[in-house]
Amino acid sequence: MQWISHIFLAGFSLACLIPFVLLLVSSVSSESSIIQNGYSFFPEQFSFKAYEYLGSHWGELGRAYGITVFITVVGTAASLAMTSMLAYPMSRNDIPLKHFWAFLVFFTLLFNGGLVPSYLIYTQIFEIKNTIWALIIPGLLMNGFNVLLMRTYFMTSVPPALIEAAQIDGAGEIKAFYRIVLPLSAPILATIGLFEAILYWNDWFNGMTYVTDPELFSIQNILNRIISDIQFLSNNSNLSSSAASSAAELPSTSVRMAIAVIGVLPILIAYPFFQKYFIKGIAIGAVK
Repeated sequence: MQWISHIFLAGFSLACLIPFVLLLVSSVSSESSIIQNGYSFFPEQFSFKAYEYLGSHWGELGRAYGITVFITVVGTAASLAMTSMLAYPMSRNDIPLKHFWAFLVFFTLLFNGGLVPSYLIYTQIFEIKNTIWALIIPGLLMNGFNVLLMRTYFMTSVPPALIEAAQIDGAGEIKAFYRIVLPLSAPILATIGLFEAILYWNDWFNGMTYVTDPELFSIQNILNRIISDIQFLSNNSNLSSSAASSAAELPSTSVRMAIAVIGVLPILIAYPFFQKYFIKGIAIGAVK
């Protein structure tokens, strides 16, 4: 019966891969073939006009990629630090009011203040509008679910005897945390780090809400603006004849696929390096 399971898993994996193959093929298909025949794994005509069009915006895309890499690295590191430093005390039985702090974290999963109060706080009190911190802090820096997930891992997978032994040897709380707890928590750190990295990489809402300076646009905001520009040029009937003819030649359909490829490619490249820890962390969270 094992070979049946292998066939089923192979078919399921192939089914998950098919959409990405179609996405890639569509991004190198000509606009006319997509309009006439729809999306196909075997297009009648290949074309790289979509990537050529994006290449004409390489200055903006390159700067946006740099900003996105920066906020992903810094935001993920800061998020892991804050999440682990909050989850660790909540996992200790000798910490006063630990159930109260756990309730506060859980409460944030059920309710939030809404968009308008959040916008006023971040723009008028913290004054982060049109700064790089507007892409890092609001809504992404810490997640209550990740805190509870990491707390559960600390409670079930880090033996208290190791912490007690470290304290007997003279280690303080901070040293025991960094020298004992964190090295034993690589699976959950990698799992939550991957979650946070994907959120930061794919985030467009914070850029749309808190950033109006084009110099601070992330890759998602730049790609969304390119799509909006193409839609405007394609749908505006008041253009001059030369502009209208140029708009008609834009690969408006295939460029959407190319934009999706550019957006998802870095995550696909990075995932294999975290896969081992990711699977282990998810399995531990599911069992414990």
